[in-house]
Amino acid sequence: MKRVAILSLLATLLLLSLAGSVMAQNNGHGNSAAPTHIIVFRDNARPNIPEFANAYGLQVTNEYRHVLNGIAAVVPAGRLNALMRDSRVAYVEVDMQVTLQAQTVPTGLPRAFVTSNSNMDIDGADDFRVDVDVAVLDTGIDLQHPDLNVLGGVDCTLRSGRTYYCGAGNGGDDDHYHGTHVAGTIGALDNGIGVVGVAPGARLWAVKVLNSQGSGATSGIIGGIDWVVSRGNIEVINMSLGGQGISTAYRTAIDNAVANGVVVVVAAGNSDLDANGYSPAYVPSAITVSALADFNGLAGGGAASTCRADVDDTLADFSNWGSAVDIAAPGVCILSTYPLEQGEYGTISGTSMAAPHVAGAVAILASRNNPNNATDVNNIRNSIVNSGNLNWTDDSGDGIQERLLDLSNSSLFNPVYVATGGGGEPTPTPSPTPCNHPNPRRC
Repeated sequence: MKRVAILSLLATLLLLSLAGSVMAQNNGHGNSAAPTHIIVFRDNARPNIPEFANAYGLQVTNEYRHVLNGIAAVVPAGRLNALMRDSRVAYVEVDMQVTLQAQTVPTGLPRAFVTSNSNMDIDGADDFRVDVDVAVLDTGIDLQHPDLNVLGGVDCTLRSGRTYYCGAGNGGDDDHYHGTHVAGTIGALDNGIGVVGVAPGARLWAVKVLNSQGSGATSGIIGGIDWVVSRGNIEVINMSLGGQGISTAYRTAIDNAVANGVVVVVAAGNSDLDANGYSPAYVPSAITVSALADFNGLAGGGAASTCRADVDDTLADFSNWGSAVDIAAPGVCILSTYPLEQGEYGTISGTSMAAPHVAGAVAILASRNNPNNATDVNNIRNSIVNSGNLNWTDDSGDGIQERLLDLSNSSLFNPVYVATGGGGEPTPTPSPTPCNHPNPRRC
């Protein structure tokens, strides 16, 4: 279909993700003799988990209550067929390994007409911040970055033996860089330093579901979604991650997050393939985002390439495509925040960089419309897609031209702000969160 993506040195370091991740038949925790599975129970048929686990010899690694009626568990060899025949079980799927969607190492805001919208108040003074909460499910966020309004978060990569869980209280610091970069595109402060995000000053929540190598498992990511929904005060989730293969558990979890009024934005993937074969990109209730190559922040094409070889104002040559994609956004040579120890700011390319542009636009609408259910979420989704323009070249060859993110409609993209007193107020201490450690005595 499209030209093959040229991998940079950075992309080579992330080869696991670009090579297609670990397919669904592989164990997410690396033990082929006893793989981890996600077990989803039928509605109103949740068993006593310790008794259920004992009956089948399961080692439970995650429990879900808010977005999935189920568990993740290591299933001993020879017990899978009996488990799947249990009348209480709706379905069982192998835990997939997932990785970042970053291709290589910002013109995104002007290309999406953010800076030309008079309602955005981008003036280099941190006097107003968008009144919205956004969860970044990623490698975490640099909690000390001066250009980010991080309220707190959680680490869902913690483990006790083979049991993974989301920690209690403050957590989610970034030991990679990817999540911090994503966070900056969503909501970097309009404070006269570094960069500015699409929704400046949005309250960010660091939900660490990927480790320092940028990898994780579906079971842990669903745990992160579950944590977000359990809080009840977060309107938007950004998931710049994914893997090849179809996960029904992903779809169930995202569908339930949407039903609870959370807008979920996901990256299409970076393999120049049909996004319908990737999770969570294929999930219909999520907003799936492909990447535009843009080098000057202007429509019309013709600009010389900068940080990587591509063609201005076309679909990025690494971007996934297909009917699963809802909208395109700038995703090539995007400047954003980096962890302090890695230089504070950096430039990367990928559908990972395109998705947070859309998440920031969603955050602006959510600040005014406060979604509470699936209908509210779909209204925001439709507004984002329908306001997009077709002033770009889709050379994927799939015969479908998605709309391109466009925030020029000032009557629609009119955020609700909270004042900071002119210089920015200290970040408030987040309220305590429940401990989800499998052993309560360790809370």
